[in-house]
Amino acid sequence: MRNLAIVACVALLLGACATSPTGRSQLMLVSGSQMSQLGLESFNQMREQGKFAQAPRERTYATCVATALIGVLPPPWNTEKWDVEIINDDTANAFALPGGRIGVNRGLFKVAQTPDQLAAVLGHELAHVVARHPAERVSDNLATQIGVSAANAYGVARGMNPDTLQALLGVGAQTLVTLPFSRAQESEADVLGQRYMAAAGFDPKAAVTLWQNMEKANPGNRGPSFLSTHPSPGDRIAKLSANAPALEPTYRGARANGRAPRCSM
Repeated sequence: MRNLAIVACVALLLGACATSPTGRSQLMLVSGSQMSQLGLESFNQMREQGKFAQAPRERTYATCVATALIGVLPPPWNTEKWDVEIINDDTANAFALPGGRIGVNRGLFKVAQTPDQLAAVLGHELAHVVARHPAERVSDNLATQIGVSAANAYGVARGMNPDTLQALLGVGAQTLVTLPFSRAQESEADVLGQRYMAAAGFDPKAAVTLWQNMEKANPGNRGPSFLSTHPSPGDRIAKLSANAPALEPTYRGARANGRAPRCSM
């Protein structure tokens, strides 16, 4: 029965393959509708907890930038109704959730000092949703739990100490599976987000400036890159800088065709 269960799990995983917008293989064990429901529940929970700030000026500004970006997203995200809220948090961060929800921390406005720089952040966060990264993360975690449980049962059956085995498996899963996938998602969101901002009429070079500002605002040692869930700031800046010239025609074409967002706070 245990062998049958393992075979069934493997068959499930193999049958749940998908491809991201950049051609990267993904594991998908949950549906888009399930993730939208989770996103809406999470957002509503934040509302009930009083985390949303009464900041009409900031909200109007962030909504203006987000609306311009949403207009260039692929279907169905470009026609979805999105809600933008300002989070009463001084850290420089933002997020987008399946189900059409965007949160922008108040602290982000200190680092994203222009509409183009704010577009770099929101484009990145929207890219996570378009590339179905939240669903991929949930699926990866489910798959990791399945693998750890199966390996644990196998090792215990052969006389290994359960506590020692569980600790070793946990470290291996975290370092070799969970974190590398997260870095891949972050890098992919950088690429897609920069494309979206250029197509929406925001200067793609502003993504470079934004991350330079981020690095200045958060100096210090971040530890080895292979233990980080995000690309190092230096690597990120270098890649965004290298990508910007190729997106210049897209940006100029968008402006020439009337995509010139006029967002201000």
